[in-house]
Formats: sequence, structure tokens, C-alpha cells
Amino acid sequence: MTNANQEVTMIEQGGAVTMPEAVSVLQIIERAARDPSVDIDKMERLMQMHERMLARNAETAYNAALSAMQTELPEMPEHGKIRNKSGNVQSKYALWEDMNKIIKPILTKHGFALTFRTGNEGANIVVTGVLSHAAGHSITSTMQLPMDASGSKNEVQGLGSSTSYGKRYVAGALLNLTSRGEDNDGAGSQLMPETVKADFLAAVEALADMEGWNSLWQKITAATTAVGDIATHEELRGAMAARRKILTAKVPK
Repeated sequence: MTNANQEVTMIEQGGAVTMPEAVSVLQIIERAARDPSVDIDKMERLMQMHERMLARNAETAYNAALSAMQTELPEMPEHGKIRNKSGNVQSKYALWEDMNKIIKPILTKHGFALTFRTGNEGANIVVTGVLSHAAGHSITSTMQLPMDASGSKNEVQGLGSSTSYGKRYVAGALLNLTSRGEDNDGAGSQLMPETVKADFLAAVEALADMEGWNSLWQKITAATTAVGDIATHEELRGAMAARRKILTAKVPK
């Protein structure tokens, strides 16, 4: 029968574990804490290993829940309108109020919570979204944007408008949300350089797991949103969707 010191050494050397890893290591930690022959350094290394196991399990649960949730997130309705000087509707966009109402119950169902932090960077407003899962893993996405001074908005109204704008784009990046006729609020569309698009397409083809898929999609969304290149966004979204089918097909059922 092994003592606590021997068990710690076996775990450090990658010894076999007959029970679920995190539970087994935690039980060994509890026994080691009662054994005066186990030195502090070994205890610290064992605690670090246990924390890594918990973090890995939390990330795995996050990715599985996110993948399942993607199929339930619908296109966002576009009730917001941008009018030109003549009063005609120039473009439409999804309102944050509508988006929040739609995604909130779906997030809750799959164990997610979406929260935001706002701040300032010089004259700009910074909106950071945090998508957290009940298992303990979370990811963030940040957008920096100028104060909305359009129309006759005062400073408080401009702050609210820019914050709302940031929330819906950050939420879109974290959740891969789309809306019909998606635009950049009439700010004028630019094209992403072909070399950048080619790099993204190559990265899509090189994806080996869903963890990398989620990370790459955030980068693509942030890059295409920054320049308002809707066509490239849709092209890359199609490539990502195709790659996701391949990756999820490899996962044993």
C-alpha cells in the first residue's frame, strides 16, 4: 500500500490514475496535507497540477457548450435605422436591446453569462465583453470606439450610443452572431487587404480543434468589423462553418 509521499511522486511522474483525475489528485492532496513526511514543495506542485486539470476540464466544458449553443442562436432582427439628411433610411442594424432579449435565455440554458466592462482610452470608449461558463472558463473580447457625436446628441447620449454599439459588436464577436443585411451603421465600408484575407483562409484550413476554431473566429470578426468589410466577413464565415463541420465530425460520439 502506498503512502501519501509515494502517491505524490507517482502523480508527478505521470503515474496511472484509476479514478477521475481531478478527484484523485484532490484526494491525494488531502492525504498529503495530513502526512508530515510530505514536503511543502511537493504540495505546491501537486496543487498547481490540480489547478491545471480543473482549468483544462473547464475549458473543455466551455467549448462543448458553445458548440451546442451555436445551433440555437438565430439571426438578429434589424430594427435600428440610420437615416440620411433627407430622412430616408440609409441602413438598418440590430439593436442591442433586441439582441439581449433573444440571446439571454439561450445563454442561460447552456450555462453561459455575458457581462460587460466599460472604460476610457483617451477620448475613446472601451467596451469589453466577458463570456463566462458555469464550469469556470471564460473568454473576453474588447472594442475601442469614439464617442458618438452624430445628430444632436449631448455627451451623455453619445456615451450611451457608443456603449450600446460596442456591446452588440462585442457580443457578435463572442457568439458569432449575424443579422440579415448586416452593416456598419452607415460608417462607410472598406475592403480588407487580400493578403490579410488569404492569411485568415490559410488559418481556417490549418485548424485542428474547436478551441482553435473559437479563437480564430473572434479574430476574424474583430478584423472584419473594424473595417466594415461585410463581404469578406461572410466569405470567412462560410469557410469557418465548413471547417467546423469537419472538426465536429472527428469528435467521437
